[in-house]
Amino acid sequence: MDFLRNIFKGDKVVWIIFLCLCVISIIEVFSASSTLTYKSGDHWAPITRHAGFLLAGTVLVWLFHRIKYGWYQLFPTLLLPVAGVFLILLLAFDNLHIGSILVIEKTNEAGRWVKFFGVPFQPSEFAKMGLIIYTAYRLSRGQTMDGADPNAFKHILWVAGLTCVFILPENYSTAVLLFGVIYLMMFVGRIQARKLLTLGGSLVAAATLFVGFLFITPNETLEKIPLGHRFTTVKSRIADFTSGDKVPPAKFDVDGNGQVGHARIAVATSGFVGKGPGNSVQRDFLSQAYSDFIFAIIIEELGLAGGIIVVSLYLWLLIRCWRIANRCERAFPAFLVLGVGLLLAVQAMFNMMVAVGLAPVTGQPLPLISRGGTSTLINCIYIGIILSVSRYTIELEERREAAAANQLLPVPATDANEAESPRSPALNNDDELV
Repeated sequence: MDFLRNIFKGDKVVWIIFLCLCVISIIEVFSASSTLTYKSGDHWAPITRHAGFLLAGTVLVWLFHRIKYGWYQLFPTLLLPVAGVFLILLLAFDNLHIGSILVIEKTNEAGRWVKFFGVPFQPSEFAKMGLIIYTAYRLSRGQTMDGADPNAFKHILWVAGLTCVFILPENYSTAVLLFGVIYLMMFVGRIQARKLLTLGGSLVAAATLFVGFLFITPNETLEKIPLGHRFTTVKSRIADFTSGDKVPPAKFDVDGNGQVGHARIAVATSGFVGKGPGNSVQRDFLSQAYSDFIFAIIIEELGLAGGIIVVSLYLWLLIRCWRIANRCERAFPAFLVLGVGLLLAVQAMFNMMVAVGLAPVTGQPLPLISRGGTSTLINCIYIGIILSVSRYTIELEERREAAAANQLLPVPATDANEAESPRSPALNNDDELV
């Protein structure tokens, strides 16, 4: 046991949650990948790839949880500029091939993927990580009893706004989700309420005007606007969600409304305990059963009970992040672990709401469960960051306990006339594990 404790440090509950999500992911992705199996003709190829990414992700969790949290302050300096360059390239080019060095191709009418030396990745994932860490760092600077540094709001708004503007044209849901998490971080970081209310009101007004513009403008006109192909996609998704009409049987296919219709069938036919792992029917009709709609497959196979367990795991993770943050003496690790926890929880909430018909289709995967490449590895790094901060809090508590125990121990006098004094000085609260 001591050997395992020395290897797997940090919050044990977070380790358990991570392993549970990985087990659920392997089972459900294996079941939900029937369409990929049919296309490839290889029954094991889809799950072998996914298990490989989870294994690599577990290695990343272990590596990053060994890093002292102070080093994460350096990450935005690299992540944000590099992600910004690739996001600009995605906006500037529909298709770009520079030998085997750089390849950009649109997928599902959206430019989200880049191949760099043959390795595919999503620049938005790196932008998300860099922005979360930057926001935590900026909020931690100049914290006083009255709140955050008055200049923090301006700096965060500029960096977050610019990053989200680059993401927005090709990935609306990611940009909105990311800015929403940054907004919550600013609220937790004690940014002045007046500024947050003004920003929130401005965003709601802008969103209302944008949606109004979409619905009064014909699709033919929208298509002529630069990046207007995304406008029509957003318009159709909002219209489908707000119409309230039932999806007609004729549209139960693997495209368009078929995704939503078959997801609802999966949920409606599940029952409390589900059909059992591997017995899903709707996975054969959902083209994104292993990604965007995997929660519907989880409910179909594991029932309402399985769905509640998955929701509880994410809520449990967020609660653990909150508890870890409360134990931090420093502002940066506290804001960092809360930001990461909020990002994972909010993204999971959006994915699950889409699957059960409570939100329009967003294209957000279920963290640590959906099949993925870049997103799986980045989400594993997030878990490593949480464990890194929790390791700091555990070591801090151990130092406090050791200091208290040393102060209580009697000190043997070498001379009868020598007065006793504490053997260890009091713990310096300014010490920081960096």
